[in-house]
Amino acid sequence: MDLSVVIPLYNEEESLPELAAWIRRVAKAEGYSYEIIMIDDGSTDSSWAVVQQLSQEGDVRGIKFQRNYGKSAGLYVGFAAAQGEVVITMDADLQDSPDEIPELMSMVRVDGYDLVSGWKKKRYDPVLTKNLPSKLYNWTVRRMTGIQLHDFNCGLKAYKKQVVKSIEVYGEMHRYIPVLAKWAGFRKITEKVVQHQERKYGVTKFGVERFIRGPLDLLSVIFISRFRKRPMHFFGMLGALVFLLGFIILGYLSVAKLFYQEYGITERPLFFLGLICAIIGSQLFLTGFLAELIVRSANDRNHYLIEQRIGDPDGK
Repeated sequence: MDLSVVIPLYNEEESLPELAAWIRRVAKAEGYSYEIIMIDDGSTDSSWAVVQQLSQEGDVRGIKFQRNYGKSAGLYVGFAAAQGEVVITMDADLQDSPDEIPELMSMVRVDGYDLVSGWKKKRYDPVLTKNLPSKLYNWTVRRMTGIQLHDFNCGLKAYKKQVVKSIEVYGEMHRYIPVLAKWAGFRKITEKVVQHQERKYGVTKFGVERFIRGPLDLLSVIFISRFRKRPMHFFGMLGALVFLLGFIILGYLSVAKLFYQEYGITERPLFFLGLICAIIGSQLFLTGFLAELIVRSANDRNHYLIEQRIGDPDGK
């Protein structure tokens, strides 16, 4: 199969028929063998009924979550189900144009890129609540990760199949898929300017909480990417350094007391700094040790309750 289009959705009943028809038109014009995978993230409207109806033509597969898990969960399950040589993700609100698919496909199949991220250079979002925070966020991520993309959070992306099968998306990590891909060894990452369309139906599903979750998730993904399999390398080294500092301070105070100082060690503020360093260093080292035990015995974190599937190749 040439193409899998993965579409996470939440309460998008109005836009789904138009989006599916648009994708079909583009894919058939290009002669692609394709599938459309729609993941209903616990919608409370009639989105699942629409997906069921669209699946009757045979090119739409549907997965319905029992409750709302978030966009990352939808992408993770969609990636697991995808069979196409190239996997393209897009949002369900018609703000991503399926007309971009042929060029995205070419950049992956012909130019050999592992991941192509869309860049909505001209946006139709509110300036103060979305555009300016987005620019600041993307600048920060570029500086911290070294990946030179202008729009990390763009829903329109194209991947080689190997990429989506090699990364684990959970929590709010959908914003950092290029970072996850890079740390998985896929370094041919680029971007393409794509058309951003005004929302035609419904309202945005993302609130102000994204301003808190985003930075926290960035720190998480950087830590996990580097130290997920070896947390002792981070906590153990940091703990050893802090403990060593405390040991040196306390050793100095002990020598000073024995040879040339008359007042007690505990009367000096430096004593308490050394004691705190020794305690914190020990705690960090123990944290690394416990994290190693957890990593070696942890089960898969991505476990979602799927209520229903339609259109699976095995007939389920």
